Amino acid sequence: MARRPDPETLARPADTGVDEAASTPATPGERTTTDKIVASVTTAIVERRLMPGTKLVEQQIADIFKVSRTVVRQALNQLSRDKLVTLEPARGAFVREPSVEEARQVYEVRTLLEGAMLRELAGRITEAQIARLRQHLADEAAAIARTDVSGRTRLLADFHSLLAGMLGNEVLAEMLSDLLSRCSLIALMFQSSHSAEESSGEHVAIVEALARRDGEAAVALLREHLGNVERNLRLNPRVADLATALQPDAP
Repeated sequence: MARRPDPETLARPADTGVDEAASTPATPGERTTTDKIVASVTTAIVERRLMPGTKLVEQQIADIFKVSRTVVRQALNQLSRDKLVTLEPARGAFVREPSVEEARQVYEVRTLLEGAMLRELAGRITEAQIARLRQHLADEAAAIARTDVSGRTRLLADFHSLLAGMLGNEVLAEMLSDLLSRCSLIALMFQSSHSAEESSGEHVAIVEALARRDGEAAVALLREHLGNVERNLRLNPRVADLATALQPDAP
């Protein structure tokens, strides 16, 4: 049975339900509210307050944001395009449940994209940017020390967004932001055992390589970091049906 979050789970958004209105142009006011709903649901996913499979009830979101259901549908359609929500005819909207293959492909793309990003950044990073990265690492450590789960989860993802932003390429930053949101769902779906302390320590090593302007070392450390995260996901394919599940091992 699909889970339903209470209104506070989304902090502002909550649960949602149907699809249509994708082709209806939004007014400027609707666009602002639509963006707010999209951002709120995305944040709730990244901070692990919305689990895969959660039903998003359209009327509930409309009530929370005090908007029409048309505006909510526009937000749900955007979230569907972002691969964070699944829209099912006659059933409604649900937080997406990524497949094993999708999880592997997302990490493969991240490794390629972020590797090229770090190689480029190492050749142009400034002392001010290094200082900003070190401050971010300090913020990560502080959130981990005070067991701020949502805060540390957000900061660990934001580290990668911060690196992308330093290149000044908005398209790259948007692409990586979308991938990071999908990775948050993947981590929830497949119960990552990679600890926050491990991730933050790996971030420290990447920053130190960048501080030395050693692009190849930074790329190698990034690959190791993302590889560790992926290996700690439970990506064993699920059994297709009951008969297969109950089939004893061959002698």
